[in-house]
Amino acid sequence: MYAIVEIAGQQFKVAKDQKVFVNRLSTEEGKKVDFDNVLLIGDGDNVTIGAPAIDGAQVGAKVLKHLKGDKVIVFKKKRRKGYRKKNGHRQSLTEIVIESITASGAKKATAKKAAPKAEAKKEEAPKAKAKKAAPKKATSKGDDLKKIEGIGPKIAETLNEAGITTFNELATTDAAKIAEIISGVRGNHVTDTWPKQAQLAADGKWDELKTLQDELDGGKA
Repeated sequence: MYAIVEIAGQQFKVAKDQKVFVNRLSTEEGKKVDFDNVLLIGDGDNVTIGAPAIDGAQVGAKVLKHLKGDKVIVFKKKRRKGYRKKNGHRQSLTEIVIESITASGAKKATAKKAAPKAEAKKEEAPKAKAKKAAPKKATSKGDDLKKIEGIGPKIAETLNEAGITTFNELATTDAAKIAEIISGVRGNHVTDTWPKQAQLAADGKWDELKTLQDELDGGKA
């Protein structure tokens, strides 16, 4: 049995006893953690696809250790402006081992408890779900949008205020919409390449991002 699950903003194909390196989790070493955003489960010829997630499915794992990935050189250059900047980056990672893949049961258990109770008790169920959803927002971390050519501290702050805090969110936002969001920031900013740069950063393709940025001037080809 295998599953495709979203962990810390990335999707992984996992199987039982498999070790996986994911973006840093807040869970302490040695503790167990469950992931319920399971997109697909395969068991032999039987494949279950979620819409987008599978109700009741869950992947259980144990945090082995926290560590940092290999060093990546991030080099920025602006043509004809004498601007060169070289930085090193080591991504914060967490090593986990997959302990279980549950195809169903997580949500069915709550349904059995709610059935014999009065309607007043059923109304409390959404509140309980809301409390469980809160920690996910607390643990999510934004990306450094300033790694995108053409984005400075002020623009990054403006994007964050508009709800765009990660490379994935920036990559899925239309360039025209980005330009509208930052219209109040001084300067003539070209946002055409920002979604493409953000997608490369989200995929961890730093070498390809560096090559693209070497050809850019303030975010413009």
